[in-house]
Amino acid sequence: VQLQACGGGLVQAGGSLRLSCAASGRTFSNFNMGWFRQAPGKEREFVAAIRFTGFTTDYADSVKGRFTISRDNAKNTVYLQMNSLKPEDTAVYYCAVGRLDFTLRSDPTRYGYWGQGTLVTVSS
Repeated sequence: VQLQACGGGLVQAGGSLRLSCAASGRTFSNFNMGWFRQAPGKEREFVAAIRFTGFTTDYADSVKGRFTISRDNAKNTVYLQMNSLKPEDTAVYYCAVGRLDFTLRSDPTRYGYWGQGTLVTVSS
C-alpha cells in the first residue's frame, strides 16, 4: 500500500496550491482520509479530514474558510485545495488514511497509512 502526495511548492502569501494524494495497492473508498502538517520544530497537527462517503468534512480552525478537502473514490485520491495561503501555513503536508471513527479524525495515531509528505513554502 502506498500513498503518493504531490502538489507542494513555493508560493507567495495570498496564493493557492492544490495538493493531491493518490493511494495504490488497495481501495480506500471505505476509509476516512485526512491531511496533517508539520512545521520545523513543531508537532504534526491536524489540517482537515473527510469521511469515506465524502459528505462530511472537518477543518482546523486555522485553515477553516481557506482550505477545502475533497476526494474521488473512483481515483482513490484525496485533495486539499489551499487558498489565501499565509506564511504560517509553511510546513510539510502529509495525507493519511484510516479505518477510524470519524470523531477521532484529528488524532494522527488513528490513521494506519501515511504519505511521504510534500513541502509547502509560503513566502511573505
